[in-house]
Order: sequence, then C-alpha cells, then structure tokens
Amino acid sequence: MVLKTPLTELLGITHPVLLAPMGGVAGGRLAAAVTAAGGLGIIGGGYGDQRAGYGGEAWMENEFRAAGNARIGVGYITWSLAKFPHLLDQALARNPAAFFLSFGDESQFAPRIKATGAKLICQVQDVAGARRAVDAGADIIVAQGSEAGGHGKTTRSTFALVPAVVDAVDPIPVVAAGGVGDGRGLAAALALGASGVLIGTRFWASEEALGAAQAKQLLVSARGDDTVRTRVFDIIRELDWPMEYSGRAISNDFTNRWHGRESALEQALTGERDRYWKAAKAGDVSTAVVFAGEGLDMIQDIKPAQEILRAIVDDAEAALKRTGNMVRDRQ
Repeated sequence: MVLKTPLTELLGITHPVLLAPMGGVAGGRLAAAVTAAGGLGIIGGGYGDQRAGYGGEAWMENEFRAAGNARIGVGYITWSLAKFPHLLDQALARNPAAFFLSFGDESQFAPRIKATGAKLICQVQDVAGARRAVDAGADIIVAQGSEAGGHGKTTRSTFALVPAVVDAVDPIPVVAAGGVGDGRGLAAALALGASGVLIGTRFWASEEALGAAQAKQLLVSARGDDTVRTRVFDIIRELDWPMEYSGRAISNDFTNRWHGRESALEQALTGERDRYWKAAKAGDVSTAVVFAGEGLDMIQDIKPAQEILRAIVDDAEAALKRTGNMVRDRQ
C-alpha cells in the first residue's frame, strides 16, 4: 500500500510526511534523514539572529553542509527575514525544494521564493490566515492546531481546524500539524481531507536531531499532560512575540515559578536572564525550555529518523485498512 496524495505528487516525495522546521532542532542531518526516508526534511532557521541560542548565517551554513546533497526545504519565522533579508538570499542560493514561512506576512517574500521554483509552504493557525496565504501564492498550507509544540495560537485545535482549512483553500494541499506523533495521527489527518502531516516533537526524539541529550530524554519520559502553553520562555529570552502567540513546552521549575506571573518575571529579568542562559548552555531542562506538543504520549524511545518515519507510515496504512474494513454495503 502506498499513501499517494496531492502533497506527495506536488513535492515528488514517497510519503506524505514533512519535518517541522524546529529552530535549533531540525538541522541539516535530521532534514537529510527524513528526506532519505521518503518524506521532506526542512531545516529550521528560526529567528536568524542567535538570540535563542541558534540561527544566523554561519549556523545555517553549517546545517546546509550537514545536509549534503539531500533534497530539503528551509523554514524561517517570517518576520526574521524582514529583519535579516540576507538569510533569504542565502537559503535561495541553495535551491531548496520548498520554503516554509510562518507567523507573518508571506506576501513580501512569496514572489522571490516562487521565482526560484521552490514550493511555498505557509503555516497558519486559522481560516483567515489560510486564505491570506493562498492569496500570497502558497503552494501548500499547513494548518497548525493548538496541540502543537512550540509557538502557535490557542484558538483552534487540529481536528476542527484542518477540515475547515481544507474546505476554504481547495484544491491547495493542506498539511495537518499539532499533536501528530504516530501513524494514527497521519491516518486521521488524511480522513479529515489533509494531504499529509507536519511532525516536529516525534522527530526531535531522534538520533539525528540537534539539541541536548537531556531534552531528548525528557521527551521520552514526559506526557502530553505535562505541557503548558506559556509566554515565560519568550520573556526570559527577550523575544518579542505578539500577544496572541504562546509556546507549548514541557512544564519545569521555571514555568512553575513564573507562569501566570509574567509581569513579575519582566521586573526580575536582569537577575533571571543570566541564570536562565547558564542553565540552557548546560542542558539543564529543569530551567531551560523544551518545546513539545501533546503527542508526547506516543514517544517511547529515541530512534533514527528513518525508523520513526517507517513506523509512522506502516501504522497509518494499518489504521486505514482497519477503518476500511468497517465499511459495509447497506443491506
């Protein structure tokens, strides 16, 4: 059985699975591994200025080298390209198969991206955003529900958002994101009319992903109930996210102390900042952020990305066969 969808045909991939461009996690080695396994790997450039501990021109150059000759995509938070336009030039010079934009106005960059032949992937959190992205020229829409790890809005869940976006942007392929951690999630997304899934947290718990070993172990031991949507990690890292966005992360001592006390954290920023960055550099996940989605319950181990992707596809095929067997002709 082969899961052939408009997404696989458009991107020329075997399996309808995209690697989420997680900043500081989805580097060149992981992107290349996901592509080699039949999906599309996407390097995450994030903010582009290293305030979060990664990003920037030199960092990206290292990750491009790590990807080798693999056919991959590149992803950026949109407003980072407005601040650092040279990063767009750097990425497009590598002829990526796709360019992934999220959290901002796609229209200012879409013409240049599409002129290179790269497919434009736009991540949205509501139907209005999906329509705006299509008007900008998006080839693929990622509908991100509030279950997702990392940044997003709290207003819509994946299961409700995906079919609404599918109906709004047809025939543009829609990819489901948020809480997808195994093949059942892929099967469910396809049943909702999506053409594939974007997976982040599960691929972080892979051998090829960047990030501290302590963070990966926490992904294995934590569960979806252990996550919280919060702004405290943006405040401490001095990242000026709009108020409608928060980040889903695993609760730790830092969130226990400051979540719900954001004003107090802002007042204590001078003293807390150095302590936070010291912990982050040491891989101390009791203080440093570990962004993760509600799909944590499906993560039991750290494996090569190829094995993770194979298991997701195999399980999705099995789930679709099971549900297909439930259909009977009316008597």
